Amino acid sequence: MQALFDIDGDAARAFGVLRAGGVAIVPNDIGYSVLGGSPDALSLIFRTKGRQASKRNAMVGNGDWHRALHLCGTRGREIVEAITGDYGLPLGCIAPFRADADAVRACPPETLRDSTVDGTLVMLLNAGRFHAALTALSFQAGTMLFGSSANLSLSGTKFCVEDIQPEILAIADVVIDHGLQRYHPYAASSTLLDVETLRVVRYGSCFADIAYVLRRHFGVALPPPPDAR
Repeated sequence: MQALFDIDGDAARAFGVLRAGGVAIVPNDIGYSVLGGSPDALSLIFRTKGRQASKRNAMVGNGDWHRALHLCGTRGREIVEAITGDYGLPLGCIAPFRADADAVRACPPETLRDSTVDGTLVMLLNAGRFHAALTALSFQAGTMLFGSSANLSLSGTKFCVEDIQPEILAIADVVIDHGLQRYHPYAASSTLLDVETLRVVRYGSCFADIAYVLRRHFGVALPPPPDAR
């Protein structure tokens, strides 16, 4: 039986658009993202979304990217592996990064400026099969990919292409539609966690599961979401 989605082929199509400097809307388990392959593309995304100036882009990455770029201690590495490897959960991983890495040095300065905060870089890890295929291509090419959720600012994460606003769809050079995404019941994007300081920057998909991993295996109690206190 033929598969419903061409994961590898669609990842190659999206990566081709991004390497050429374009805009791609792509599926992740934690919702659809809009990625830009150049400073101009990322600026267009930012303006179209109506984002606040304080917001930053996120990098889409994998374990290879994490190990190559993030500066983590032993505990930080073990936490990332436990969450994304042993438990198979998605994570917006925040940590200091290697400014002298070849991929970072090749990244346009304005992109790096708009995608980092105080020497830290947020990297989306383990967000599904398409995400894995796309990030494998980006790592092989040494090309960092950045973007944000495919929605107008403050309008909520979109888990189906048909829910993405026309303004966002209109700027995309390619839209990869892989249907309803896995973590739609959470109605939230990824949980953002600084794996060095253990500060929760955003409560998102699978937060309770992530908190369980930290509590059981590392003896760390993450603060509950504000609305749960």
